[in-house]
Amino acid sequence: MKEPFIELCRTHAVDIIQPDLATSGGILETKKIGDAAQEMGVAMALHMAGSPIAAMASVHCAAATENFLVMENHSVDLPWWSDLVEGVEKPVLNKGFIAVPDKPGLGVTLNEAVVKQHLGEPGYFEPTPEWNRERSVDRLWS
Repeated sequence: MKEPFIELCRTHAVDIIQPDLATSGGILETKKIGDAAQEMGVAMALHMAGSPIAAMASVHCAAATENFLVMENHSVDLPWWSDLVEGVEKPVLNKGFIAVPDKPGLGVTLNEAVVKQHLGEPGYFEPTPEWNRERSVDRLWS
């Protein structure tokens, strides 16, 4: 969440912050982190080590954040990474850049057939009743 990032910026402990949208509270919270950092003269780089869906969420956040500097990327060397989504030009990461989609939502759709081909373990959006009993926040697991 934004409070620890704000404290780092307020005390000038960092010159650049690098939140990961997937674990820093999502698109809006990461945008708030970037805006708060900008008020204190700190640039924002985004850590992104996920799917093209996470990449597009990060791209939208970056495009809306004035002090955005650069976005780190992982897994894009997988030949099928860009095929996980449809609705955008391929490759998704092209010569170091990702175009900001102008379609509704994140601007992409999940290519379920490709996702199913590359699952690490069997199952695809199966019920998870164990989470009905868990009363913690995601920070316990990430």
